[in-house]
Amino acid sequence: MASVLPLTIMPYIAPPPPAIGVIIAYVIGSFPFAYLAGLVLKRVDLRTVGSGNLGATNVYRVLGLPAAIAVFALDALKGALPVALFRAPGFGTTAEWWLIAYGVAAIIGHVRPLFFGGKGGGKGVATACGVFLALAPGPTLDALITWVLIFAAFRYVSLASLAATLILPVAIVVSRGMTPTFWAAAAVAVFVVWTHRPNITRLRHGTEPRIGRRATASVGGGAGAGARGIGGSR
Repeated sequence: MASVLPLTIMPYIAPPPPAIGVIIAYVIGSFPFAYLAGLVLKRVDLRTVGSGNLGATNVYRVLGLPAAIAVFALDALKGALPVALFRAPGFGTTAEWWLIAYGVAAIIGHVRPLFFGGKGGGKGVATACGVFLALAPGPTLDALITWVLIFAAFRYVSLASLAATLILPVAIVVSRGMTPTFWAAAAVAVFVVWTHRPNITRLRHGTEPRIGRRATASVGGGAGAGARGIGGSR
């Protein structure tokens, strides 16, 4: 008989207790992938160039499209991993609220990163996308389609992000009802609108830069926002 090779058994790593999981999710969310990309690729601190925001749009502005796609994916992963992997105690809505707590902690970590003293993070869109892909994949895909359509039509990252964020709770309530995930999506939508206040002001005045085009002139015939031709959800 052929000899039987011994099986290598990977050690089981238990998920952290829920309260510890929230703290770990915050730390995971704090990892500044945009900042690291700037240092590795161009030896620049993205907090001091472009819009100064540690998000995928500023990465695109300074480092280019491939880096922006990679940073967006990693920032989304920061939100998805705690929700997908950490233990949620209880059943039904109790467990759902714990999953939401992990996701919210990751979003807060992205916006107020531990490693920069709670300052200088991003606006939370990519990380929130990862959170809700884990919580509600179907409605989140609807929101992503909305993002693509709005961006393709108007070339504003900020406008596309706002539209997608606002459509998400609507898609969730239509498909699932007023579950805890709906209320979380509604709260995150309010938060994202709040973090995009400067973008909203520029959109109203016609001075928000577009991706791939020159910014339009301000209302009343003012000068254009400049020849950079790139911008968005700063």
